[in-house]
Amino acid sequence: MRNKIVSVVGILATAALVVAALGFYRVFSYLAAALIIGVLPIAAIERGSQEFDLAPYTGIVAGLAVLFAIGLTGIWVLWNPDVTNYSYILGIPQSTFIYIFFIWFLPLLAPVYYAMSVFGDTANDELVSEVMDDARQAQRDTDLPLAPSGSSGVESDGGSER
Repeated sequence: MRNKIVSVVGILATAALVVAALGFYRVFSYLAAALIIGVLPIAAIERGSQEFDLAPYTGIVAGLAVLFAIGLTGIWVLWNPDVTNYSYILGIPQSTFIYIFFIWFLPLLAPVYYAMSVFGDTANDELVSEVMDDARQAQRDTDLPLAPSGSSGVESDGGSER
């Protein structure tokens, strides 16, 4: 799975370079959006199957793809360099509003939604205390880089007796 996704991202990157060199900027914008979205599953896969699974990320990848497609289509349909008189939404030209709303605002809300709904139970108190106990045990078992040699850490009074 990892090699297939990485191959697709490589093909998208190559296609984006070729299309940009040919001057097809509208096509380039869609390829660039696909390239940005394609990095998300790679990051999920690289984390390892024990820690994360790709399944929870399919929704966010699909959602971002839809938002980027709507945003880019809205920009390219409404924007024309020859037009000097624009229609405005909330004091912003329509194409700029669509850009801000679909390519910046809504995608920024997607991780918040996922953090609250999909991954809400991930960071419960039991898990956090288990991670903290493991971290404390690892610190006790190893020499700290800035601690004096032979010292196993900080004394209870806050200082070292050397």
